[in-house]
Amino acid sequence: MEEEKASQSEAPVRPGWPGIVLRLFFFFLLEYIGLVVFSTLLDSMFGRLVAGAFGTFLAAVLANALTVRIYERGRLEDVGMGWGRNSKHHLFAGLAGGAAAALAVSLALLALGLAKMEAEPDMPFGLGKLLFVLVLLAFGAVGEELLFRGYGFQTLMTALGPWWVVPLSAVLFSLLHASNPNASPLGLVNTGLWGVVLGYAYWRAGDLWLPIGLHLGWNWVLPMFGANLSGLTMGLSGYAMKARGMEIWSGGEYGPEGSVLTSLATVVITVWLWKARIGKQRTEA
Repeated sequence: MEEEKASQSEAPVRPGWPGIVLRLFFFFLLEYIGLVVFSTLLDSMFGRLVAGAFGTFLAAVLANALTVRIYERGRLEDVGMGWGRNSKHHLFAGLAGGAAAALAVSLALLALGLAKMEAEPDMPFGLGKLLFVLVLLAFGAVGEELLFRGYGFQTLMTALGPWWVVPLSAVLFSLLHASNPNASPLGLVNTGLWGVVLGYAYWRAGDLWLPIGLHLGWNWVLPMFGANLSGLTMGLSGYAMKARGMEIWSGGEYGPEGSVLTSLATVVITVWLWKARIGKQRTEA
């Protein structure tokens, strides 16, 4: 117990820039190799959707776990995945905030006549399909948060601070979605704004559970309305939300994330994160 307390009191040694560059190079090299290998294997067996979600998750876990182990002798928990006294609050607050934002945007599109619900007999509702896609989206959200707000993000945050690192990671987060079907300029801007929200959520919470909750709450609700998610059609509910009118308002085929209403939603969520009582994470001893 004495040794444990002593180790916890030791301040972590901040590496110099050569060490930071080496860590980042190794992290992103592992991530790239993992994405290529896992995504290629999964795509050949299960298709693009499964490959994208599980491939990102497996590559991100591998890169984070190995890099933090080699350079800091740490564990995956040390990059924001530890379960501490605030973890449950962060996760459920994020889920509620992300789901509420997606619900508000979806209902506003329908109420303003910018979208309409249409039956999709070729994509009927199925409980098994629903559960599978929700699990798939959960793995995808965790993987993307580990990739964009995990070890590399946190290492740079220590060196440069949030004002540089959060926008940079948001740009990379947006670029990842540039190859999605029907990607639009506003849709990519909104994806970048979401990257800012998620980066700020990590900074406020000190762990990944809050951004994971926000990411997952948003990603779960939109497909339940039959809306495209970042241009991807899930076909969960037996209905589809079809965009009407100008793309800047409706989001077009990219889905609600291509709408100016999502831009407004990111502003509201940011203000909520700023005002909300969010305790910094402290992992259990």
